[in-house]
Amino acid sequence: MRVLGIETSCDETAAAIVERDENGHGTILSNVVLSQIAEHEPYGGVVPEIAARAHVEALDRLVKQALAEANCELGDVDAIAATAGPGLIGGLIVGLMTGKALALAEKKPFYAINHLEGHALTARLTDGLSYPYLLLLVSGGHTQMVLVRGLGDYTRLGTTIDDALGEAFDKTAKLLGLPYPGGPAVEQAALKGDPKRFSLPRPLKGEARLDFSFSGLKTAVRQTATEIAPLSEQDVADICAGFQLAVADTLSDRVSRSLKRFRQEYPDKPMPELVVAGGVAANKALRAALQGLCDRYGFRFVAPPHNLCTDNAAMIAWAGVERACQDKEFDQDESFGKNGDPLDIAPRSRWPLDQKSAPLIGTGRRGAKA
Repeated sequence: MRVLGIETSCDETAAAIVERDENGHGTILSNVVLSQIAEHEPYGGVVPEIAARAHVEALDRLVKQALAEANCELGDVDAIAATAGPGLIGGLIVGLMTGKALALAEKKPFYAINHLEGHALTARLTDGLSYPYLLLLVSGGHTQMVLVRGLGDYTRLGTTIDDALGEAFDKTAKLLGLPYPGGPAVEQAALKGDPKRFSLPRPLKGEARLDFSFSGLKTAVRQTATEIAPLSEQDVADICAGFQLAVADTLSDRVSRSLKRFRQEYPDKPMPELVVAGGVAANKALRAALQGLCDRYGFRFVAPPHNLCTDNAAMIAWAGVERACQDKEFDQDESFGKNGDPLDIAPRSRWPLDQKSAPLIGTGRRGAKA
């Protein structure tokens, strides 16, 4: 099974070819990602119109490059997968329409992939995980703890009740005058800082609920910076270090409760796994904190390589592989129009993994209220 994946949900244009052998092992044959950081940096954040135009200009070339690096032709792939949501609607339209057009031209099955499901399944590609496992999804738009029972079977255990963690990193960076993208800038500045200089809150710490909150921490950073302004370079580094430590402590407290719940629900699984995914999962300090937490509770900590934590098309292609392989009637000569998704499927700016849980901010439901 060989699938072409396309990802255009935000500010990375990406195309990849992923192959699954008869034993279920996945191999990334190519994974091309074009970042738009330079285009958005003057604005301090992603501008949707600029992102959509950049996708249009680059995607055809990236698909050709992905095929060339995989040493295959478009006719050699068994299916085509593209991100259909959640994300910026303009970018989603570009990738989704491109994927549909290629599928129509080559008479291949087409799979419209949930971007969050791509993150959720990445560890099955990189580490061969079996179900069930826990997923901590931390990105610019999402902070969720999800129980992954199977393909398409997800239960949200906890989510943010206000800001996503990636958003908190970005806003902290902007407040302190650090460059875009904010997450890596805060992490870099924190290396030179004293994490104990400022006392910052640990939101929801000690509460029985499994949700997250970062708005109060972000407010505390702003108040601290205002009190000691003007800020020196060392002040900025110390605030970043204190912020990052507060985040690590908060995650440890919040995630530990989900680990305990998983143990109760699956007592016979000898070495359960905690998977971390999403752009914030590239933060080394947070990875270290989560590794220590897993060691303490007897979990295996699984963090995909950094380039597979941020947005990429390999995870979309792999989700397409999983979807295609689940279809027991899959046959290249018979499948067009029978398997896969219909070509009139629409992009979705909001698309929660767990369709059953009550809507909260951070779950991906339009118009959600805390």
